[in-house]
Amino acid sequence: MMISTKGRYAMRVVIDLAQHTDDGFISLKNIAERQRISLKYLEIIISNLNKAGFVESKRGNDGGYRLVRQAKEYTVSEILNSVEKSLSPVKCVDKNEATCQNQSECLTHPLWQKLDTVIEKYLTSVTLEDIISKNL
Repeated sequence: MMISTKGRYAMRVVIDLAQHTDDGFISLKNIAERQRISLKYLEIIISNLNKAGFVESKRGNDGGYRLVRQAKEYTVSEILNSVEKSLSPVKCVDKNEATCQNQSECLTHPLWQKLDTVIEKYLTSVTLEDIISKNL
C-alpha cells in the first residue's frame, strides 16, 4: 500500500480545516498558502472531500470551506478512502477488485488479508482530533 500525494494532501487539508474551525469558512487560497499545495491541485482534492460530504462550501467574500462534523468524528480511513482508489496492501484482497482466483491455493493470501484488516482497523481508529492533539 502506498498513499498517493492526493491522499497525503487530503489529510493536510482536513487537518488544516480542523485546526481553523473557529475561523469559519476558510478560503482555498489560505489553505494552499499554509500547506504549500498548488491551488489547482487543492481544487481537485476539495472536490473529492465535498462529494464525500466531509466539507461544506460558501460563496462570496467571506466564503470558503469548513468541516461538516467535529474533528473527533472523522477517521483517517474514511478520508483516505474518499480520495484513494484502494488502501489494500495487494490487489488480491482489495474489496474493489474481483475475487482472486488463486485464493484457495495461495499460501500468502491469509497474510495479505490479515495485513489489510490491521491497516483498516488502525486507520479507522485514528481521528483528526487524535492527529491534531498528537495522540497517536
